[in-house]
Amino acid sequence: MLTFLRNLSVASALAGAAFVATPAMAQDEGAVTGPSDFTVSGNVAIVTDYRFRGVSLSGGDFAIQGGIDVAHSSGFYVGTWASSLDDGGSGLGDMELDVYGGWSGDIASNLKLDAGLLYYIYPAKDQGFGKSDYFEPYVKLSSQFGPLGATLGVAYAWDQKALGSEDNLYIFTDLEVGIPRTPITLTGHLGYTDGALAPDYLGGFNNDKTALDWSIGASATVLGGLTVGVSYVGVEGKSIKNATNDAVVGTLSYSF
Repeated sequence: MLTFLRNLSVASALAGAAFVATPAMAQDEGAVTGPSDFTVSGNVAIVTDYRFRGVSLSGGDFAIQGGIDVAHSSGFYVGTWASSLDDGGSGLGDMELDVYGGWSGDIASNLKLDAGLLYYIYPAKDQGFGKSDYFEPYVKLSSQFGPLGATLGVAYAWDQKALGSEDNLYIFTDLEVGIPRTPITLTGHLGYTDGALAPDYLGGFNNDKTALDWSIGASATVLGGLTVGVSYVGVEGKSIKNATNDAVVGTLSYSF
């Protein structure tokens, strides 16, 4: 699903992570039916810093995050995800809410496609409803080679008012490898921004609309759906403390 969206970026990053458990929806008690065509999955997390494509949206502070997906056996899905923000640091209010939908499935041997549309919502009172919100379609291709997983994706936000009537292109790749006979997974991320969301351009420091962001990290499942992780995150451009400086980010998450 849309995990990269966020921790990835969490992406990644999160990439970014999350929404991996898919228990079937409960049936009416006593009903004699087959398995449901729908599955529901979700997660909650605490992160030491919410980094979106290398930039902190929580002012370098802790953030609480979580979301839920509903998927159909045909491959279509819808979901929502939210994170607390730092109002003073981001200027976007106290919360980010993402709503998305798309299709995910195999298109060839060992090749999976995930395509959809994401709507970023920032209900900041001083911005007015909808003034900071924007849409972003995305496409990802992923494959698995033994313990190594690889993803290549692109997200494009056309020119919208929230982006200053400019567009933004984001191209990224994610790698992850599970260490055999251990619960540890190593991850790597590299992203390229070209457009209105480039950190230096967005901050008014110069007219460079391009930037690279990256992260390397490790995570481990310690109990059921409970996972702990740590990553080193950076972004190209002017280094601002608690905003665009390199940072070590810790994560404690639970998937269900």
